[in-house]
Amino acid sequence: MDFTEKTVRRNYIYRGKILSLRCDDAARPDGKPCKREIVEHSGGAAILCVANGKVVLVRQYRYAYGEVLYEIPAGKLEKGEDPSSAARRELSEETGYETDSAELLFTLYPSPGYTDEKIYVYEAADVRAGTRHPDEGEFLSAVSIPLKEAYGMIERGEIRDAKTVAALLHLKSRE
Repeated sequence: MDFTEKTVRRNYIYRGKILSLRCDDAARPDGKPCKREIVEHSGGAAILCVANGKVVLVRQYRYAYGEVLYEIPAGKLEKGEDPSSAARRELSEETGYETDSAELLFTLYPSPGYTDEKIYVYEAADVRAGTRHPDEGEFLSAVSIPLKEAYGMIERGEIRDAKTVAALLHLKSRE
């Protein structure tokens, strides 16, 4: 069976700096009309960094949730930016760690029901300490947590960010 839905018309409601919102007219596989609300996003890159047996995370207040979250370093992709370069840039800006090599672990679709966002998740290799230089208006702190403790934090619900949970469980599956 073909599950493909067809776009009849894209209807933009909002076009912003980070995302755009559409409410499309579409056709279901059976031909019946439907509406599809879509958040367009440029995508992001994230990087898992383990140094000396500890995972490097950032703690950052996330307005949408009203709380501080633990996350692997990450950021949105600029137009035409290579995801690997973006991941390494975010690692340096947010934690001070630097790497010349990042291996793609997987591509994550965080909420496929309403957004086209893709997050490219990398793993840093041969990291070295540097100096943090967060973006203007970016308030966060870098923390290094032993891997075993980070896994426990997932089990206790203290790490809830999807890309971070996925990256850490991917790493654990290789151990």
